[in-house]
Amino acid sequence: MFIKFFYLLRKRGLHISLNEWMALMDALQQGLGQSSLSAFYYLCRAVLIKSESDYDKFDMAFAEFFKGIETPEEIPEEVWDWLDKEIQAPASLINKLMQDLPQFDFDELQKMLEERLKEQTEEHNGGGYWIGTGGTSPFGHGGYNPAGIRIGGESRHRSAVQVAGERNFRDFREDNILDIRSFQMAFRKLRQFSSKNDGPKTELDIDQTIQQTCDNAGHLKLVFDRPRKNTVKVLLLFDSAGSMSIYSQICSQLFQAAHQSNHFKSLKVFYFHNCFYQELFTDPSCNKRTTIDTNWVLRNLDSEYKLIIVGDGAMAPSELMRVGGASYRSAYNPEPGITWLKRVRQKYPHAVWLNPISKRSWDFAYGSQTISAIRSIFPMYELTLAGLDEAIKKLLVSR
Repeated sequence: MFIKFFYLLRKRGLHISLNEWMALMDALQQGLGQSSLSAFYYLCRAVLIKSESDYDKFDMAFAEFFKGIETPEEIPEEVWDWLDKEIQAPASLINKLMQDLPQFDFDELQKMLEERLKEQTEEHNGGGYWIGTGGTSPFGHGGYNPAGIRIGGESRHRSAVQVAGERNFRDFREDNILDIRSFQMAFRKLRQFSSKNDGPKTELDIDQTIQQTCDNAGHLKLVFDRPRKNTVKVLLLFDSAGSMSIYSQICSQLFQAAHQSNHFKSLKVFYFHNCFYQELFTDPSCNKRTTIDTNWVLRNLDSEYKLIIVGDGAMAPSELMRVGGASYRSAYNPEPGITWLKRVRQKYPHAVWLNPISKRSWDFAYGSQTISAIRSIFPMYELTLAGLDEAIKKLLVSR
């Protein structure tokens, strides 16, 4: 069965070697597939796919081959049925939540969720204890709780085939024809970081040739200079999924402009969700199988890198300020997110934060508290052409 999948992947334009395929088979023999189609999907992508630009081709091939195969979800289907509705909690709860609701760490929340799944026998809405919609419960969606685990709503877990069928990475394909020229023009300004070689003067300096020819009464005088050496190194960190999904198009344009630019000596791209902690991710899915140690990045990418962070900065205050505040169940942060932001900022003196939320909304939009905290650490600009232009100018100078 799997050998047919291998041939389908290659037929769909994915360059997968036999060594890579055998590595996947070894991983399956060691139980890394976890007898789950979803786990197999992420394992295949981690082992076989070498570039974000190929994710869409892989998703189309996966959905084509495994169409009709379903796997059980972690949360019982009955619970999903209870949560399959939108209920707006009353606005009067917001102030109470920020002041009176208890704060739980990640381990406590995990244990509480397991207990609720065993005990709950019916639908609940507007409460503060059971899994449900609205209200103040830390489990469910559509309500208000600054430190809970969202279940359902826009981020409902889907099967691997559904995830692949959604083609979440179509905007990251290199062959997309997008209006990215303006982004590329902005990146060109980083060429000012280029330095000169110590080698011979072999490159014609047109401006100086014109000037010297004019000064020489019109008699041609050629002026040569040493060629430029491209020394620009860029580190891009993208906030992925969640509230950033609605900005995927403009983020894709920025990604492609950077990826296609020939003005960089080095370009490194990593991902995070809401805030980064001890781990970053090597692909936009932010799956635990694609993690990379943040300290490794800090050790191996020197302070000459120009850091560009793209994210809306909107999250629960606990995600930024508290130990164990990470919003996804598969991770636990022993240090607050704001500690990591400051650590990264200290490492890279040339750093900017690009925010897709309009600047005029930063002080009152959802997440205004965390946006303000981030702005105290990183210079923040709108993710617009004008904002990017200002950000690039900031990168051209020191802090």
